[in-house]
Amino acid sequence: MKVLIANRGEIAVRIARACREMGCGVVAVYSDCDRDALHVRQADVAYHLGGSAAVDSYLRIDRLVAAARDSGATFVHPGYGFLAENAEFARACRDAGLTFIGPAPDVIARMGSKTAARDVARAAGVPVVPGTDIPFDVDAPDDAVAAAAASIGYPLLIKAVAGGGGKGMRTVASPADLLPALGRARSEAMSAFGDGRCYIERRLLEPRHVEIQLLGDSHGRVVPFVERECSIQRRHQKVVEESPATYLAAATRHEMAEAAARIARAVGYTNAGTIEFLVDRDGAFYFLEMNTRLQVEHPVTEAVTGVDLVQWQLRIARGEALTIDARQAIEPRGHAIECRIYAEDPDQGFMPSPGRVTSVAVPAGPGVRDDRGVTSGDEIPIFYDPLIAKLTVWGASRQEAIARLSRALNEYRVTGVRTTLPFFRWLVRQPEFAAGPLSTTFLDHVLATRREPFMSPAPDDLVDGAVAAAVATWFRGRRALAATSGSATSRWEQAGRRERLR
Repeated sequence: MKVLIANRGEIAVRIARACREMGCGVVAVYSDCDRDALHVRQADVAYHLGGSAAVDSYLRIDRLVAAARDSGATFVHPGYGFLAENAEFARACRDAGLTFIGPAPDVIARMGSKTAARDVARAAGVPVVPGTDIPFDVDAPDDAVAAAAASIGYPLLIKAVAGGGGKGMRTVASPADLLPALGRARSEAMSAFGDGRCYIERRLLEPRHVEIQLLGDSHGRVVPFVERECSIQRRHQKVVEESPATYLAAATRHEMAEAAARIARAVGYTNAGTIEFLVDRDGAFYFLEMNTRLQVEHPVTEAVTGVDLVQWQLRIARGEALTIDARQAIEPRGHAIECRIYAEDPDQGFMPSPGRVTSVAVPAGPGVRDDRGVTSGDEIPIFYDPLIAKLTVWGASRQEAIARLSRALNEYRVTGVRTTLPFFRWLVRQPEFAAGPLSTTFLDHVLATRREPFMSPAPDDLVDGAVAAAVATWFRGRRALAATSGSATSRWEQAGRRERLR
């Protein structure tokens, strides 16, 4: 079994490790600026896709399919982001005789449309947040949009049909804000997804974002897992995730898991997916959307269940039946928390901080996991999401997990670029974080109380000396000497060239 990983960064590294443990061959792909990236160095062979911009490389379906064919790969793992939820890509893989590690193309298309997914949930008997059932085209009359908004009531959310990651989403507090917000949402959605259609949904006050991971096999079995709490968000994007959710009744956990499974069964879902819910202040839950792929935050589920989700993705793709005990899958063992460590400056509105990472010191010890796509000497390019790593900790209780997270964050060092590490060190010390319960407005509230900068005048997350920079430059030079001139790069060929250069 040989797998082409149609992605980059930490998720490509994560998938490659799962492939190695299962004895699968690993094929990487890369853009111009990722030629020396960690995910390339860890593959058996790597294929150049094109320019640094994603549209010229990681979004090129034709080149990805060609790389799979040329390498002899028979499976394609999309990771998350890029083409992971693109039905056209899944269909192109199928038509080329490749196995797409994910659901069928028609399922991706159906559940990738937020309005169509709401219809599926409603038909499965799962409550949905009140909203418009038919999306508004980009040329829909303003008065029709205004009438629909008035019937739903304010405050409300405008959401892109093909949206994700907070893109194409706007909060509207009053009728006067509606049309300007709609214009911005349409423009952003068109730029990000090539689809400017939007719909309107009532905004719940101080909701919680709780999601159910699930796996489905080709034999009709669906297994839902213990929920993840993803309420700590900034600009509609998750920042901290944990499992299980805080202050969620066991009965609600089981009801949500069964609701997620009903939705998946209704569309014949296979492989890994996630059903996202909003939970209101009274504990009622509503279907939000489905992600037809592996989630960024999957490590917290793995930590509390002991299940390797990526390996199961591979096993399902090759036709194996699920053997996971469904009763145990929704019962958490301990508590896990994940922080997404970005190359961003928390004192400048979390603006991206691209550049060279001169050194990385990773925490260790029991219950600490680090998923990274960057190491010393690597570059954080301007072209992609600036995620450096995901730090996940496990503890027998939430209190133990928080204490372990605090210790691990204090040990974690990344120099050369500004990172969100100082922000997380501050966040875990806040009494509100330890106390819970959480909501999607939690982070805005605690940030509003912040008066001092996150970074000290001489932050330890900047370049910490000429020695680290010199070592990183030396390693970078060695990699450049070992670079290939062809389209495919074998890691064994690279090693041989390094030996001959000595």
